[in-house]
Amino acid sequence: MNKNILSINALRMLGVEMVNKAKSGHPGIVLGAAPMLYSLYTNFINIDIENPNWINRDRFVLSAGHGSALLYSMLHLVGFDVTIDDIKKFRQVESKTPGHPEYGFTEGVDATTGPLGQGIAMATGMALAESHLSSIYNKLDYKIIDHFTYVICGDGDLQEGVAQEAISFAGNYKLNKLIILHDSNDIQLDAPVNVAQKTNMQQLFKANDWNTLKVENGEDIQSIYDAISSAKNSSKPTYIEIKTVIGLGSPNQGTNKVHGEPLGNDLDATKKYYDWNLPDFEIPNDIYNDYKINVADRGHNTYLKWQMMFEKYKLDYPELAKQLIDAKNLNFILDEDEFRKIIPKLPQATRVSSGQVLDIISKNIKYTIGGSADLTASTKAKGLDGNFDVNNRSGRNIMYGVREFAMASINNGIALHKGLLPFAGGFFVFSDYMKPAIRLAALMKIHCLYIFTHDSVAVGEDGPTHEPVEQLAMLRSIPNINIFRPADFQETYASYLLALEQVNKPSAIILTRQNLPELEHSDVYEAVSKGAYLISDCLNAKITIIATGSEVSLALKAKEIIEEEMNLKIKIVSMPSMNIFLQQELEYQNNIIDKSTFKVTLEMATTFGWSKFSGDYGFNIGWDEFGFSGPGEKVIEHIGFTPKNIAQKIIDEYKKQTYKK
Repeated sequence: MNKNILSINALRMLGVEMVNKAKSGHPGIVLGAAPMLYSLYTNFINIDIENPNWINRDRFVLSAGHGSALLYSMLHLVGFDVTIDDIKKFRQVESKTPGHPEYGFTEGVDATTGPLGQGIAMATGMALAESHLSSIYNKLDYKIIDHFTYVICGDGDLQEGVAQEAISFAGNYKLNKLIILHDSNDIQLDAPVNVAQKTNMQQLFKANDWNTLKVENGEDIQSIYDAISSAKNSSKPTYIEIKTVIGLGSPNQGTNKVHGEPLGNDLDATKKYYDWNLPDFEIPNDIYNDYKINVADRGHNTYLKWQMMFEKYKLDYPELAKQLIDAKNLNFILDEDEFRKIIPKLPQATRVSSGQVLDIISKNIKYTIGGSADLTASTKAKGLDGNFDVNNRSGRNIMYGVREFAMASINNGIALHKGLLPFAGGFFVFSDYMKPAIRLAALMKIHCLYIFTHDSVAVGEDGPTHEPVEQLAMLRSIPNINIFRPADFQETYASYLLALEQVNKPSAIILTRQNLPELEHSDVYEAVSKGAYLISDCLNAKITIIATGSEVSLALKAKEIIEEEMNLKIKIVSMPSMNIFLQQELEYQNNIIDKSTFKVTLEMATTFGWSKFSGDYGFNIGWDEFGFSGPGEKVIEHIGFTPKNIAQKIIDEYKKQTYKK
């Protein structure tokens, strides 16, 4: 039998054997898509097993993440740290071979995928990063950044809206180093694809200005090779439709029955179809050698040549070389005095403060890049050096258009690539559109920023459709993410500095449309770094008010009224980051929020989640309904978020609960 066929069948057999052993998984894509993955890795993908994080390696994203067994088979055969024992532990707790690929958990995985469509969008971000970085660092005879991003997707991927957003984006910006291989088998979990969709994908991609190719037989590795070779020479991103048979060789091939269920007793018949007579999980040495020569050795030699070139580059372009190394390692230096010099004297919206802070950061940290989803004028979240486009690949402002979900996923892809720190801006209410990508960013522990403005019902005239109420609670519920809601300019710049330092998690900064007064601070960075702090302290306090963002100044005004009317001493806690505060030592938490006092939480959003602070002796002031359309100040007044009304609420509730106590 042809050696290529043996090596392809080894991919197949390892994949279906691990699915069978786990009694869980997706054998259909393993059997159908193995030839395209084999051709891709053995002929094209440049990776170095010894240096898996090499910045100029080709990226591979299995957007159809349910086909993880196929990817793990490849990672094992080429020599990554995925052993046969790991293969046998497929889908088991804490194994290196989880149900869907996880970045940072399994060596050789370039992105966490599984939620369909996001892989295509993250790959678009990787291709954008390659395009931008190559324009910055490449010089004559020095192609420092020069690689491709490859995707294998399924029919389901292409039905997701986020994929369509990303496809439109990639075509518009001619990201020609992006190549999608479509495992086009016309079957999905419930039924044939044509039951749910009749889109002609060739025409759709052409309409989005992609180069399109088609391979009629997914077993024809020569045709697959020719298609990928042609794609690499295109001036546009390329879509390659490869017609396959799902579950090829199994008794239920070509049907949805083989999509997501182990082969079970059908494994023997499948092995017979492929003339595979070896015991489970046994691979001949000559097959390992084939992968070693054609993937591992070839990739390592490519890396060594690149490394020699980079050593010369460091001599000829030392500043650029240092900048790239710093960018990859996320090294930066910022002078806090630059921020202090522009502290506003008059009330200012924190979205304006954010724009000013971001400009300083971008001027000093050359590897920042980002933009907003057609809202830059409102969010003030804009990159420097002009717009990134076909004629200005070095531009650091990305014009995303109205594509919030794709923007967030592209943001993730840029971060995954390394060498850039991306940010994505939008109205806070549209974090609903972005949440799945934000969740993946947190799961992947990547360093990226999400900048949200128009953070409450104070949005005003646009009304309840654009006024976030529950979104703060939603984002705070996600593990491994910092959520900042600063109260003024100084808390805003401190939030950014902390977000820059948190390299193993994303951060979201939530900002106002309305103007806020500048508050008095001592060491604001130290204070915000604890998540919450006493912005107004006193001895023998009877009431503690815990507020965030725009409500901190409101709390301070209410305090004056209460103290005058009731002669009570009150502490005010500013809590710019609930998540960070809850990570502090219990002693610090108790020092900031005195449990013996009457505790009031104050936030112009849902009260969900605040009872942990108010407890049995206290209450929560928030807004647990949708907002209203009208001038922002009138809406705030209408829902009772005025100093006088808040003060009266606190007085009434304090009297009632203290009397009962």
